[in-house]
Amino acid sequence: MPNSQHAFASTLSEFRTASGRTGSYYSLPELARQHPNVKRLPVSLRIVLESVLRNCDGQKVAPEHVTQLANWAPNAARNEEIPFVVARVVLQDFTGVPLLADLAAMRNVAAAQGKNPKAIEPLVPVDLVVDHSVMIDHYGSKKALDLNMKLEFERNRERYEFMKWGMQAFDTFGVVPPGFGIVHQVNLEYLARGVHKTGKKTGKRAGQVYYPDSLVGTDSHTTMINGIGVVGWGVGGIEAEAGMLGQPVYFLTPDVVGFELSGRLREGVTATDLVLTVTEILRQAKVVGKFVEFFGEGTASLSVPDRATIANMAPEYGATMGFFPVDDKTLDYFRGTGRTGKEIEAFEAYFKAQELFGIPKAGEIDYSAVIKLDLGTVTPSLAGPTRPQDRIEIGHLSGKFSELFSKPVAENGFNQPAEKLGQVFKTTSGLDIRNGDVLIAAITSCTNTSNPGVLLAAGLLAKKAVEAGLKVQPHIKTSLAPGSRIVTEYLEKAGLLPYLEKLGFNLAAYGCTTCIGNAGDLAPELNEVITGNDLVCAAVLSGNRNFEARIHPNLKANFLASPPLVVAYAIAGNVTVDLMTQPVGLGKKGKPIYLGDIWPTSEEVYALMKYAMNPKAFKQNYEQVDKKPGKLWQAIKGVEGQVYNWPQSTYIAQPPFFQGFTQEPVFTAAGVQGARIMALFGDSITTDHISPAGSIKDSSPAGQYLLAQGVSKPDFNSYGSRRGNHEVMMRGTFANVRIKNLMIPPKADGSREEGGWTLYQPSGEKRYIYDAAMDYIAAGVPTVIFGGEEYGTGSSRDWAAKGTQLLGIKAVVAKSFERIHRSNLVGMGVLPLQFKTGDSWESLGLKGDELIDIRLEGELKPQREATLVVTRADGSRFERALILRIDTPIEVEYYRHGGILPFVLRQLLAA
Repeated sequence: MPNSQHAFASTLSEFRTASGRTGSYYSLPELARQHPNVKRLPVSLRIVLESVLRNCDGQKVAPEHVTQLANWAPNAARNEEIPFVVARVVLQDFTGVPLLADLAAMRNVAAAQGKNPKAIEPLVPVDLVVDHSVMIDHYGSKKALDLNMKLEFERNRERYEFMKWGMQAFDTFGVVPPGFGIVHQVNLEYLARGVHKTGKKTGKRAGQVYYPDSLVGTDSHTTMINGIGVVGWGVGGIEAEAGMLGQPVYFLTPDVVGFELSGRLREGVTATDLVLTVTEILRQAKVVGKFVEFFGEGTASLSVPDRATIANMAPEYGATMGFFPVDDKTLDYFRGTGRTGKEIEAFEAYFKAQELFGIPKAGEIDYSAVIKLDLGTVTPSLAGPTRPQDRIEIGHLSGKFSELFSKPVAENGFNQPAEKLGQVFKTTSGLDIRNGDVLIAAITSCTNTSNPGVLLAAGLLAKKAVEAGLKVQPHIKTSLAPGSRIVTEYLEKAGLLPYLEKLGFNLAAYGCTTCIGNAGDLAPELNEVITGNDLVCAAVLSGNRNFEARIHPNLKANFLASPPLVVAYAIAGNVTVDLMTQPVGLGKKGKPIYLGDIWPTSEEVYALMKYAMNPKAFKQNYEQVDKKPGKLWQAIKGVEGQVYNWPQSTYIAQPPFFQGFTQEPVFTAAGVQGARIMALFGDSITTDHISPAGSIKDSSPAGQYLLAQGVSKPDFNSYGSRRGNHEVMMRGTFANVRIKNLMIPPKADGSREEGGWTLYQPSGEKRYIYDAAMDYIAAGVPTVIFGGEEYGTGSSRDWAAKGTQLLGIKAVVAKSFERIHRSNLVGMGVLPLQFKTGDSWESLGLKGDELIDIRLEGELKPQREATLVVTRADGSRFERALILRIDTPIEVEYYRHGGILPFVLRQLLAA
């Protein structure tokens, strides 16, 4: 569209950099002449507004979208959607592979219809960082990294060949190979550009149009990038696909909660302690679906890594973003990570011209609500044993564990007799194991491995511990898996790596390991003693997720902690040791050593910070992505050509989402008739429960399938690595070892059976959910699921929705939904429906043997009322009103088309 036709052409302006270069931009201060309200908008919303303004083409983005957002009111009803066109998309390999498979399948459809396969091409830059595939099989030795990477490449060769095909087939698709780091850290240090510019000339102004970096990513912790003022968040692979194929990311206009930080952290308190405190506060404040924006003098004092650590945890506190505006500290971070002077100059000049530079002070911006925290009140903490928002002050951990040990399961307890807590159980080799024993201690995950402050603190604590004569028991699985190669560089330069190694924290991987269930297995004798005696043993990790069965299927208690605390608990060996009053361990000559004796001071950490920000090191490291990606990666050879030929593989298979594809959608009436209930679930069913993740049991439907394909058990790999094969993934959906289908009656002691079971109706026979689903599909019987509060909390797992759809489930009825999972269900053509306040499947007396109809009469509209019709086994019937959680007009279109993928494919082929 020529610039003169742009509805807001008058806002196109010019800015000048310090050295006199100029650039064009769509000016928010100019827009504020028409809409004065813009000056009071939260910074995060103004960045979204810039995208809406710049992309206002009268089609995808209309002038009224600009006007609506420019006039955002802090406490209005939220029923308008924003079409947000992002600058780029970032993927990790677990979620990226199925997305690439969908793109490849779209090219198959294009070729079959005689169209040019190149019509299917990402329209924005897409970067895939391979970080989820490495597992901690080897630990505690100098060879651990090399051995783990060799195994990674052996297990994942077929996936990596597929990625290599994608790199040559798509012009805008790049891969950062294994061994460079975690996607969010690579994003912060390397991929994020601050500002982008178009290649087009704009009317009379010959300059390129500059615009801020923004993105969506297929990992919920994409929000880490909010720490450097980039608007971005995690979406399902389904939404990311639409975003990279030119669709705006649609979302309801959000509330923006201001979080005012004041004061400073006290001596000995880490960024992790602050994060766990913020997570607890915001989870209680119910910020699901809202933007959180940090402001105030305490915010301005935080380093960028500390900001990024808080931003990373947005999914744990439930917000769409945890946003920090751009300021001088952001510029310092860009300099320290090796960005060019020219880039930084344009970045600074652009943000200042847009009046977006600097951390706002109290009263400068209108927020929907304001929450305040004095940093001086934060105390050393952990979180657990099963949820990241359950913060425990370090001095209370021992008591809290002892209390939960005997509490009933309904109160998050472990339901064990109190006298069992102190008992000793012997392994076959004579090792003493107790309840509360730490069996995994991992410095892992994007949250803290980005943060030099806490990593240097862990190294210093290790140094003091070794010098005092403290050790870690060899049966504890210790690992160091940093988010970036830079971490080992500064730990080496600071002279701290040898001390971490002496305690068993050898470098084991650069990737997302223990936090996502890639901890590798425990020794068989440990598994035997735990399962044989129903022990509650622990993992302590510097991660952000600790949901049931996520870290290891046999470890029931998992605590999130700062890296130095991970090292301290590895030495202590049991979570019932109170580190505030008891020794961490016995040092030289049996001397008791306390946590205070080995805890580093802020000055000691600060003195080593100079090693962490070395522009030259960053530059040299990331130049290797293209020039020296590593021998293992260079040895991988992919298929050539524009259309994939789908060679036989148990890792990659042609997805079934486009079977019977027609250019015009075939839409049958919305609603569900004569459905059976597949499951009745309680509150907080996470995408970890729904989506296949972690190891594959040989007795499970997925394990049986792989054995039938000639795959031996040692080669099963993880569900995550097999995300490109729908046959494996649909068999693993709802198959988590800890999921509880409450259709199955309780045992005599009131406890519930765990695992992916259902009662097949009308016979009432107990079967695997997958097997029951296949028989229901064969009989032409639709199925539905009922859930409780926060259904679908957790990572943005596209397979939680894809698997649901492939199992023939037509609707999910819950008390409330997590944001990403709800939109993913719609994106796969599954109806999400919400009970009205006060109703639940329990209050309706559902048992699981009922027949279900869901009526949607008249026009399909967002958030309209639907009717649930229940026919009990005795023939009696009743009705209840539900709310349809298809939230926006574009979601209505997705549902009519059978999902977002057929919708986008039809658009691309029509163009």
